[in-house]
Amino acid sequence: MYNPPHPGEVIKELYLEPLELSVTAAAKALGVSRKTLSAIINGHAGISPEMAIRLSIAFNTSAESWVNQQAQYELWQAEQNRDKLKVEKLITA
Repeated sequence: MYNPPHPGEVIKELYLEPLELSVTAAAKALGVSRKTLSAIINGHAGISPEMAIRLSIAFNTSAESWVNQQAQYELWQAEQNRDKLKVEKLITA
């Protein structure tokens, strides 16, 4: 597994910048506050299922793709601490 980008980075680089949209204009179009969208773009918040639907409508994408990007990002982050987890293997004979 590689280090996937935060979905906010994808929004910024693949949608806002090419469309020359400000965070304020994009937030208004999405029906969310500027603060909410800014937190996502800066990697301080994740993509909720509702936000995934909003993004899918605005950018003609699937909500699943946004949720999957968020899950991949979070899983990769969690995997970085795998060795620190205190877990016993439970297997059947």
